[in-house]
Order: sequence, then structure tokens, then C-alpha cells
Amino acid sequence: MQWSHYLSYFFGGAFLANGVPHFVSGLMGRPFQSPFATPRGEGFSSSTVNVLWGFLNLTVGYALLCHVGNFDLRATDQAAVFGLGVLLMGLLTARLFGRFNGGNSPEASSPRGDLSAKV
Repeated sequence: MQWSHYLSYFFGGAFLANGVPHFVSGLMGRPFQSPFATPRGEGFSSSTVNVLWGFLNLTVGYALLCHVGNFDLRATDQAAVFGLGVLLMGLLTARLFGRFNGGNSPEASSPRGDLSAKV
């Protein structure tokens, strides 16, 4: 296996992980941070922009995963490299988007209380 295939699988995982929050936020009709917002990456973009940006990321991730080399999800080395790309992009986006959406300090951004009592 060539190292370029591993690199492709890693970035394929990263692009797929990055595409999910943008695409899902857009499908839900919610604005979300994107590179096209002002300021870049911090401001909110429309749900339409996020669907398009998420779809582009998912498409690039698919191309890197399925059209470079011969990716086999059952091959532990290939799945591990792909999973590492997903995990690292997930951690990076959790920290970055958490700054704006309260995820880095959830106790400060949402009222405490027993949710079962409100149901």
C-alpha cells in the first residue's frame, strides 16, 4: 500500500466528518459557521450555504476514500487511518464550533435542571 493512499484515506475521513455538521445544520434550516461567513469561520452562513458546503465536503471525502487506491473497510490499517481522520477532524471541529455554540463549557451555556421533570 502506498503512503499516498493512507494520506487520501485520512483526509477522506476528515472531509466526511467536516461535511456532516454543515449538511445536517443546513437540512435542519439552521445557520452555522462556514468559511463563507463574515468573519470567516466565525460568523453564521445560511442553511442553504451550509447544505452546499456540507455536500461538497461529503463529495470530496467520498472521492478520496473510494477513488484513490482500493479502500477496504475490513482492512484494519486502512480503517484505522480513515477513523483517525474522522476522530481528529471531529475533535478539531468540536473545539472550534464549541467556542460559538457553548459546547466547550456546557454548564455555562444551558440552565441546569432535571430534564426528566420537564417531560
